[in-house]
Amino acid sequence: MEAPSTDRPDGIRVASVPAGHVYVRHCSAPEPDGVTRLRDPLPSGGPSSSRRWWPPVMLDPDWVSAHHEDFDVFHLHFGFDAHGPEQLTALVDALRRHGKPLVHTVHDLRNPHHLDPAAHDAALDVIVPAADRLITLTPGAAHTIGERWGRTATVLPHPHVVDLPRLARPRPPGDQFRVGVHARSLRPDMAVLPVVRVLAETVAGLTDAELLVNIHRDVTDPEAPAHAPELLAALRELVHRGRLTLTIHDRFDDEQLWDYLEALDLSVLPYRFGTHSGWLEACHDLGTAVAAPDCGFYAEQRPCLTYGHTQEGGLDEESLRKAVLRAYEERPAPRAGVRHRARERTEVAAAHRALYAGLVGRAE
Repeated sequence: MEAPSTDRPDGIRVASVPAGHVYVRHCSAPEPDGVTRLRDPLPSGGPSSSRRWWPPVMLDPDWVSAHHEDFDVFHLHFGFDAHGPEQLTALVDALRRHGKPLVHTVHDLRNPHHLDPAAHDAALDVIVPAADRLITLTPGAAHTIGERWGRTATVLPHPHVVDLPRLARPRPPGDQFRVGVHARSLRPDMAVLPVVRVLAETVAGLTDAELLVNIHRDVTDPEAPAHAPELLAALRELVHRGRLTLTIHDRFDDEQLWDYLEALDLSVLPYRFGTHSGWLEACHDLGTAVAAPDCGFYAEQRPCLTYGHTQEGGLDEESLRKAVLRAYEERPAPRAGVRHRARERTEVAAAHRALYAGLVGRAE
């Protein structure tokens, strides 16, 4: 296995799973602050990349045993989807054996990639009780953690997703009200067609408005797990009726995604279960309104419109219509300020540093 690299061995060294993800990178201060996150060890058998972290090598108990002298704190964010309770218990045991504190940020109380919540619940039943400290993003998630496991989680906001120089750029002008649904590769938490059908009829009744639906190319590939011919046929029928524009493309890189989001006035999240959203944060950075379902804690995370949509209860069509009309009437949407986001990031980084320092017995 590749040995980790640190730049400041005299500071607090964190084995972060992962380290290269934008959320984790922006939980660090822009300038050195005494916290060093080890680089993600590259998984074997894949292309070399400084930000390639999946599957996470650090989750292997053997990695912990081989590198325990290289870090002071182990901080688990996400990436444990493929690890069952036995594997996670072995990880916890290895950390305990070597005297390494475990921090877990509870991003997902419900895994958006799992239709059945049982596997993720079982994983959390190992991690949450074992963690020395817990962090989450919203008061609602913290309350749920308290009810389910009797644990207290520190609530820290999600830092900016879009880099600050891009965040500072003005939005491009537009003469249309554009509503977008990005179905990506059809994660299990998405119920795209019911949402799109409501949006198609609602947007058709508005002046100077259009509905844009984007989807990844693998949805059209008969050999791909995401292949969805019935959904594609239904979307193309709505295109034929003039109700929407359908764009099929490869996964966007960051700049392409920011361009796409900036071209929208409203991004509708077609989720039927979930907890928090980085997509919502990016929209907040770029000044794009969001209509989010009421199944998670999105409305606590950032200002957004809410509509009824859950796995159990289905879609509340009228609430979705009202959300679109409100976005149409109240545009432009609120946008994050550069100074606020920069200050927030500094505060989030300081809170992490203080938490780590307390665990390793170092004065702040």
